[in-house]
Amino acid sequence: MSFDQLSSLEAGRNRPSSGFADDPEFQRLSQDLMNKLFKLNGNNQRLSGEVSHLGTRRDTPRARERVHELIEESRETFKEVGEGVKKVQTWEDVTPTQKYMQQKLSREFQASLSEFQNLQRQALEKQKASVTAARAAIDAEGATSPQLLSPQQQQQEQEQELTRLAPQDEVDFQDALIVEREEEIRNIEQGVGDLNVLFQQVAQIVTEQGEVLDTIVGNVENVRDDTHGADRELRSAARYQKNARSKMCCLLLILAVIFTIMLLAIFLG
Repeated sequence: MSFDQLSSLEAGRNRPSSGFADDPEFQRLSQDLMNKLFKLNGNNQRLSGEVSHLGTRRDTPRARERVHELIEESRETFKEVGEGVKKVQTWEDVTPTQKYMQQKLSREFQASLSEFQNLQRQALEKQKASVTAARAAIDAEGATSPQLLSPQQQQQEQEQELTRLAPQDEVDFQDALIVEREEEIRNIEQGVGDLNVLFQQVAQIVTEQGEVLDTIVGNVENVRDDTHGADRELRSAARYQKNARSKMCCLLLILAVIFTIMLLAIFLG
């Protein structure tokens, strides 16, 4: 391969693809994903505050409802953004600017999703602790020790049992709350698992794209090294040819002098 061919190859690899320099579809998708990531980061901050209330005096049904709403909203948005990031990562013939945007989107998506997963796990742990405590309280209220009672004591016990019938509604209500929280626990666990899969998929694509980029950079560097080597060889050959021409000129000059001396000797002799 000639020096000119090597130079042309390297220039061709380093030249950006003009067809995708200002791709409006890439720009639109990237901007939409950045806007959604900004909103998700805000949701994470709000969710962190609400989760911190669980298990404290500020733990109310409304607080749990806000936690549930934020988790559901963020989970669906993360799925949408994840699919968009995967699409951006597999975009072909990207310019350096687009490559920077690919890396920025994947980095911010993974950071935001990781924070959200941690918040979900915190909410999950507090929900489980709440359910365990509620069940223990109900079991303690329902536990009675058998004992021998006199007829008068039996009558008093029956009267007390009648007065305890009203709180049974409260027990039923607590049971319903426990069932609801257990369902929420299963929902959070399912969401954590689904988003873990999405996180791994994006990370795998980023890794593969990084390997491809390393290969391309390595090939370009090899071509550049080969080009520099060829350039050095050409310069060396040029110096050799210059030195050879100088030696040839000196030899011709010497031969001309000798030939002139011989002619003069013949004529003068």
